[in-house]
Amino acid sequence: MAIRRLLVLLSLLSAACGPVPDEAFLEEDVLTEGGGAEDLSSQELAGWRPCNNAPLLLADIRPGTAGSRPRELVHGDGVLFFTAEDGVHGRELWKSSGIGGAGTSLVKDLRQGSASSNPRRLTVAWGKLFFTAEDGVHGRELWVSDGTAEGTVMAKDIWPGSIGSAPDQLLAIGDVVYFAANDGVNGNELWVSDGTPEGTFLLEDLYPGDDISTPGLPGSSSPRRLTRVGDTFYFVANLGDGVHVWRSKGLPGATSVFSGPEDTFLLSLTAVGSSLFFLVDNGEGEASLWRTWGGPAQHLRFFPGLYPHELTAVGRRLFFSAGAGEDGLPGDPRGEELWVSRGTAWGTALVRDLRPGTASSAPGSFAALGGRLYFAAEDGARGRELWRSDGTARGTTLLRELVYGAAGSSPQELVAISGRLFFSADTPGRGREAWMSDGTASGTVPLGEIAPGAASSNPRGFIRSGWSVFFTATSPTHGEELWALRFRPRGRCTHQGPHR
Repeated sequence: MAIRRLLVLLSLLSAACGPVPDEAFLEEDVLTEGGGAEDLSSQELAGWRPCNNAPLLLADIRPGTAGSRPRELVHGDGVLFFTAEDGVHGRELWKSSGIGGAGTSLVKDLRQGSASSNPRRLTVAWGKLFFTAEDGVHGRELWVSDGTAEGTVMAKDIWPGSIGSAPDQLLAIGDVVYFAANDGVNGNELWVSDGTPEGTFLLEDLYPGDDISTPGLPGSSSPRRLTRVGDTFYFVANLGDGVHVWRSKGLPGATSVFSGPEDTFLLSLTAVGSSLFFLVDNGEGEASLWRTWGGPAQHLRFFPGLYPHELTAVGRRLFFSAGAGEDGLPGDPRGEELWVSRGTAWGTALVRDLRPGTASSAPGSFAALGGRLYFAAEDGARGRELWRSDGTARGTTLLRELVYGAAGSSPQELVAISGRLFFSADTPGRGREAWMSDGTASGTVPLGEIAPGAASSNPRGFIRSGWSVFFTATSPTHGEELWALRFRPRGRCTHQGPHR
């Protein structure tokens, strides 16, 4: 066990000595039609496109109108992992190869019978799926899967017995995951796992000894909001009567970059390039924006009213929505609008007042694509529609008015995938259905209806895995199930045969 732990620590040290090339995390699973690995040029990678506009139902996992309600869709090694309820096994772990290929199937019934193991926090680290689950014997513990029933096993019984260590906050870096867990001895602290019992161990006990407020109970730092920035990660954790933002290289010895009293609320940790932005509420219900490059954090700006939200990185800039006031809290006199930060106090500013005056355009549903931000907003004349911004007032424009007039199409669930933007929109006669855009007005088009007529399929969870874009949607006959759109590199749509 000691040797295995040493090997894991050496692996972490190697990763900490230098960043992993970005290419390792971009298009990491480009496969041939036969399923093998293949090198594609950067031009081909930029040219992914749908083969048609017709999404297909992959499997009626739970026949009837109840639906299996797929959740936690994540991209694995040539396969999509997700959880679903088939009406027989409870909510368990499933997988799908997309359109064609091996199909969609249950990976393993971890809690035999109709009870649910409720897999959560599905996280992929170099082809291995990590997740938490309850098998009815060990409590909620950490599990790992290679996509087969035989290869789906408990990583380690961290808190032996039926209580469970309640792992949470899983973050993948390289071939390991970092997470918070409670072993019943050291409290809720920071752990690491490579998927083996020997390689799953307490990485750092930030709060050793007893809890100062409850003598006799182990102190817990309760790590949370783990966020990767390059080859390091940040997280929020308590120490005594204070709360900190910590920076870790994946080895013992995390350093504090921000600290405050225990009633300070730290949230919205967001990686932008090699730095981290986050919000600080000192207990008064309003927040300030801070940034760290790895050293002591710096204050950028205070925002009265409700918290800034939708923090989204676009290149080296941070976009967000701010300015709203509610419940007696005064906001910005211009209302809730689009803001950008370039990492300095003077570079943190309003982009454009899309709805002039005190009314709000309320930007939301942010997604980054091609160096621009795409979002939904209401300018007071055209309803809530799809906009884009390059971070300047002049470059913040309406992309397309999907519903003319004041009604608006209310775009939601925006996700950028391989040069395309996928989202849902509500239009007359079609209800809320799936749409797709290449970033131009003419290239913003609807996908085929899943719930015909004015009914809505309410698509969400768009994600590419292998050669398909997956999402969940509700049809009148099947309920909420898993759907997919055939998605290929340029020139590959005509190829026939098995697909990954």
